[in-house]
Amino acid sequence: MKINILFSPISVDELYFTGKTSVVIDALRATTTIITALENGAKEIIPVGTVEFAVKVSGGMFGWQTLLGGERNTKKIEGFALGNSPLEYSVDIVAGKSVVLFTTNGTKAITKAKFSSELFICAYLNISAVAKHLVMLNHDLEIVCAGRSNNFSMEDSVCAGKLISEIQKLNNDLILSDSARASHSLSKSLGKNILHMMRESEHGKILIENGFEEDLKFCSKLNYSSAVPFLNGQAIKLLPDNVNSSQSALEDKTN
Repeated sequence: MKINILFSPISVDELYFTGKTSVVIDALRATTTIITALENGAKEIIPVGTVEFAVKVSGGMFGWQTLLGGERNTKKIEGFALGNSPLEYSVDIVAGKSVVLFTTNGTKAITKAKFSSELFICAYLNISAVAKHLVMLNHDLEIVCAGRSNNFSMEDSVCAGKLISEIQKLNNDLILSDSARASHSLSKSLGKNILHMMRESEHGKILIENGFEEDLKFCSKLNYSSAVPFLNGQAIKLLPDNVNSSQSALEDKTN
């Protein structure tokens, strides 16, 4: 099993992903938000690459069943129902709804990798669950760090390294590219205290300055979720095995 890491999706074009198995990580905060929304009963997440396309897509859907979510430079976009804080995507708001999501980095990375034969969503919340599924598939893997403004992101790269560690626990027969080896080493040195690392990262400091420190606390939770979101056509949904467990958890939350 060969694993490569892209520290930013800017380094390749869309066709690079054709036929590949890919995982997208934007730990602060898009992929964490996607996992949370789906676990809280959202029907699907539709990732888009521009604000204009988000508005266009949502306009062609049933309004009361659709929510516009997203941010630009950490702030909720004017006219959108939700921002990009996972704490906003609670059961009472998203259950049964389709969410059209635009974010500065995360959804752009997802749409960039849309030609992958299989595309999964990962954050610290679900590293173990994603690793188990990838080992079962036993395909070569591209891990795409969304990065920040097309640049390196510490929290995404450490998360990618931790994903490699989890895969390695189940399958030690791995071939790592130079970038994968670097990320793996980085996670061992900086991933012992995820919240501290996030607080010290460039993006984490900006989120704290803008009042989102609680998001960092939530996004730093390790293996908090068993959900494995995947891109199904134009929408992100939960793997079938996750749906029943998610529905059971949802019933517990609403009872």
